[in-house]
Amino acid sequence: MNTSKKIGVYGLGRFGRYWADLLSQQFTVIGYNRTSRPVEGITLAEREEVLGCDALFFCVSISSFEEVLTSCADDIGEHTVVFDTCSVKSYPAQLMQRLLPEGTEMIATHPMFGPDSGKHGTAGLPLVFSPLRCSRETASYWRDYFNLLELRVLEMTPEEHDREAAVTQGITHVIGRVLGELDLQPSPIATLGYHKILEVVEQTCNDPFQLFMDLQHYNPYTHSMRLQLKESLDRVMQDLERADTQI
Repeated sequence: MNTSKKIGVYGLGRFGRYWADLLSQQFTVIGYNRTSRPVEGITLAEREEVLGCDALFFCVSISSFEEVLTSCADDIGEHTVVFDTCSVKSYPAQLMQRLLPEGTEMIATHPMFGPDSGKHGTAGLPLVFSPLRCSRETASYWRDYFNLLELRVLEMTPEEHDREAAVTQGITHVIGRVLGELDLQPSPIATLGYHKILEVVEQTCNDPFQLFMDLQHYNPYTHSMRLQLKESLDRVMQDLERADTQI
């Protein structure tokens, strides 16, 4: 694989820093953040240089993506392949198709892992891959690259992703945040199941609260998931209350 490409990462928050580091194992990576503070291990560059790279990964919050994309659209390089890395897919895919110039190649992605779940390597971890507007050659190149990382590349439409993620990801974050409110602590008599619960709390609550809110707000299927979750909890609580009255 030709790894002489220069890759730009726009947004160097917790995930952006992790993603830039991962890409730098194969490519020359430069980054841009709206704050000018240095980021260890990442070469910072001017905004225009990052936007003109061979490939450009936006690692910004879902709720800020429209503002960022609008401000960048006219300055993105003519031959730059644009990626988002948002945890929802329909919304950013629609934004890229609407706001980026005709002829700009674009691929929607969701690396379904991050600094915590990927800290021991990426082998077997899932990455959703949705070519929106690009040549077969471009799609094949990046599919091959992600396979080189031993990721489990799942090609699907943005709508298919959001429908699945409302349950597989959305419900995990809701449960993690709810359990996080209980301030659960390690215990010497903890079962394996309890340890797993603590892992879910740690993994989800380490992410920014804005990500949690964006996941719930911008995925069109999460509202239905939350209603079903509440109905299930209500049924269990009703069963327990009925049992209590029979004692």
